[in-house]
Amino acid sequence: LQLPIASLLLGGSCRSLAARLGPVCLDAASFSHRRLSFGPQFVYTPESADKSLGETSRMNLFQAVTSALDNTLANDPSAVVFGEDVAFGGVFRCTVGLKDKYGKDRVFNTPLSEQGIVGFAIGHAVAGATTVAEIQFGDYIFPAFDQIANEASKYRYRSGNHFNCGSLTVRAPIGAVGHGALYHSQSPEGFFAHLPGIKVVIPRGPIQAKGLLLACINDPDPCFYFEPKILYRSAVEDVPVNGYVLPIGKAEVLIEGSDVHVLREVARLAQSELGVSCELIDMRTILPFDEETVYASVCKTGRCLIAHEAPLTGGFGAELAASVQEHCFLNLEAPVRRVTGHDTPFPHIFENFYLPNQRRCLAAIKDLIGY
Repeated sequence: LQLPIASLLLGGSCRSLAARLGPVCLDAASFSHRRLSFGPQFVYTPESADKSLGETSRMNLFQAVTSALDNTLANDPSAVVFGEDVAFGGVFRCTVGLKDKYGKDRVFNTPLSEQGIVGFAIGHAVAGATTVAEIQFGDYIFPAFDQIANEASKYRYRSGNHFNCGSLTVRAPIGAVGHGALYHSQSPEGFFAHLPGIKVVIPRGPIQAKGLLLACINDPDPCFYFEPKILYRSAVEDVPVNGYVLPIGKAEVLIEGSDVHVLREVARLAQSELGVSCELIDMRTILPFDEETVYASVCKTGRCLIAHEAPLTGGFGAELAASVQEHCFLNLEAPVRRVTGHDTPFPHIFENFYLPNQRRCLAAIKDLIGY
């Protein structure tokens, strides 16, 4: 998701780094700067919350999601949360205790039908209620794609704004987890970035997860919120207990640099092994993506590296690369590079070779600098 480019853009899970000769790295899926627990790829780097947000509590990412849902149910009597096994706490434990606290009419299980879950969620939102639907794995959201593409994304437009399902939020875990293989490791965010009328958000850690989920729930447009499942337990931070929102559609520069965008660890390697200063950007939102921040970074660094876990062809990195080329062409010192998953089904035993790991990203930075 958030993986390096030259000016490295991370998000959608997308992230970024920059080097002394000027590259930018874009990460298209919001696995941005995390310390992953599988293989030698990345290690999650915790952050600190804004002190103005008040009291904090130690939470991992799934607990931060639970906290956001708890805040919503407590403050909005119309809010409901539902999905497969949600009443039992969910397979990733994101809804633990919520049914007991708010009752079976507001937190409940659904049949094993993704199309039914999303279709019901759209209708519930159209009726004016705050609706949070969970798809158990992002890999299984595709049966609901017709409801998303032809109903949720178009409802406001086709009714001339007389009706809308803007109070809809759909949550789903995505990405590699170390043992998920082809049906529990996919990163489908690129499919949804092609749909005008919705927003697509991917958090990079617990603090971001709570603030961005609450922003999605309060947003006037339907939002699709993809949670990097590898971070559910491996990412731990002191998260504000009370509700707060972080901006949708606004990337965040995590490391400032002059040459390339990349992940934190890749940035450190580039500095120590290549003498390259990298800039890291967490996209946070891929639809809409923060064009201003991305283009400013690429124009500064002159190089851009884009990384995501989804396959190369048609991945959101392709949209980022095309947009950077269109708007930053005269500032580029090298062609935009992408480091992504391969154009194959997600492999089980070859997962470490499939992912855009540190060495693949570092090799791409070296090529950008030497171009």
